[in-house]
Amino acid sequence: MPYDPNQYPDTSELPTTVAQLNHTAVYASDRQLSAEFLAAILGLKVSAPFGPFVPVDLGNGVTLDYFEKRDEPIQSQHYAFLVPDAQFDAMIARLDTLGVTYFADPHHTEPGRINRLFGGRGAYFVDPDGHNMEIMTRPYVRP
Repeated sequence: MPYDPNQYPDTSELPTTVAQLNHTAVYASDRQLSAEFLAAILGLKVSAPFGPFVPVDLGNGVTLDYFEKRDEPIQSQHYAFLVPDAQFDAMIARLDTLGVTYFADPHHTEPGRINRLFGGRGAYFVDPDGHNMEIMTRPYVRP
């Protein structure tokens, strides 16, 4: 169904509410492998399976719940992680140790380089299912 902005009520007069992301499902061809891969790079732990999910707790109240999907190709998604500057070099070292190429840009045209956006450092890499992962030490400045 096409989006029609007129079908939703005007919310400009409502008080500002806060919604926090609690968890999101990440499709993977091997949920355990993908969860362990990301946890290894970020220096996190994989939690015990919860139903059909293998969660990675990001430490800010949000989990990535890896869900195995084998019946069709996995559509690549983008996940960006704000990480402490003091841990960035260790994450890059872990990528190097695992033989994972990282890039300065989201289109993967600058291999083995990092970016310095917004006064921080950042890099992109691909997980086992082709998801475009990003680590960055400063959040993007939005207008």
